[in-house]
Amino acid sequence: MIMKKLMYTSLFVGLFATGITAQEMNTTAEVPGPNFNKWSIEVNGGVNKPLRPLAGGYYSNTPDFLHLDLGVRYMLNEKFGLKLDFGYDKFEGGKNSLDFESKYYRFDLQGVANLGRIMNWETWTKTFNLLGHAGVGYSSLSPDQGPISDDNDAMANIMAGLTAQVRLGNHVALTADVTGIGHALQDRTFDGMNKTNVRGFNGMMMTASLGLTFYLGKAQHHADWYLRENDALNNLATRVDDIEGMLQDTDRDGIPDYLDQEPNTPTGVSVDRFGKANDLNENGVPDDLEGALDMRYASKESLDGLDTGGDPVKKLIENGYVNVYFGFNSSKPAVYSFDAINYLVKYMNENPSAQAELLGYSDEIGGDNEYNTTLSERRAKAVYDILVSSGVDESRLSYSGQGVDSSVDKESANARQIVRRVTFKLK
Repeated sequence: MIMKKLMYTSLFVGLFATGITAQEMNTTAEVPGPNFNKWSIEVNGGVNKPLRPLAGGYYSNTPDFLHLDLGVRYMLNEKFGLKLDFGYDKFEGGKNSLDFESKYYRFDLQGVANLGRIMNWETWTKTFNLLGHAGVGYSSLSPDQGPISDDNDAMANIMAGLTAQVRLGNHVALTADVTGIGHALQDRTFDGMNKTNVRGFNGMMMTASLGLTFYLGKAQHHADWYLRENDALNNLATRVDDIEGMLQDTDRDGIPDYLDQEPNTPTGVSVDRFGKANDLNENGVPDDLEGALDMRYASKESLDGLDTGGDPVKKLIENGYVNVYFGFNSSKPAVYSFDAINYLVKYMNENPSAQAELLGYSDEIGGDNEYNTTLSERRAKAVYDILVSSGVDESRLSYSGQGVDSSVDKESANARQIVRRVTFKLK
């Protein structure tokens, strides 16, 4: 009895030492980033086979039902971890055996090694994996008959096994496990009929089971399947994408978008170091365009002879030949559309009593009618501001947003460009 108590004391000291070692491993090992889940729950069921000791005339089925196992596992990193598990087995007499039935319970603390990662299985499979586990614990045998049927046989155990995994998803895996368990201080045979005569690790049994492992956590992968190299590559790819995005120059003015305060500057227009178009007289027209615009419009004289009837410039404007166009989701006129603005400037200068209403439109992309109406009004206001800056009295101008122009095929990018516009209505 004293010897047995000493053995139990040694066992629990060993378990405590194992916990200390685990803590040391956790502090000295490389701390993993928050890129994989660490916790999992394992549920298994299957068969067992008590090998020895059994009394003469007693033996179990091969294999024998029932074996159940429930475990909670924590991975220190993607290769090593700890598991606390509970097991239950029932032993029954097989064919031609004397009748017996015993119940077996155990608690174990085990170390776990991700053998698939250690052996670099990820180089040929992302579906299959292999874990190794080993540890020590406490077992109790409870026979339903025999000399100790009213008393449990308490034992220490040592165990080791292999667990094959089949990945079913990011949070679940199918498992198949084979484990051998050795027992020390086993006083009775597994059938409960006889005393054992050999001390030390004499009792042996095997278990085989199928089950599921459920991975806990919000990360995409559990440590069982995590690849540090892939994560590093993904992080690098993300950083490269971010840098490429920052260095994009949408308006091709030589200033990256992340520094550009006007990322929609018309092509060919010179800008300052902040990407803003140079506009020294602050009239809303870039300096590089202002000088050329005076020569890029039609006058009455240049249209003489055309069959437009009456005032040819007015006719072109009212019939929709003169429009200001815009890029997608933009309220800044395209550079080529300054010709159309100049048509109206010329007409208003030659006809001091004329008035004009500016009508803005948008395409059908976006689906938000309220937003598209606001965008169409911003476009009309942008043209209005340029006209006022060009010398047209604001009392002669008005503007409004007409919202979506659905007269074209919304699936055609070219057709949608036509309706992103501001038209002029003369009064």
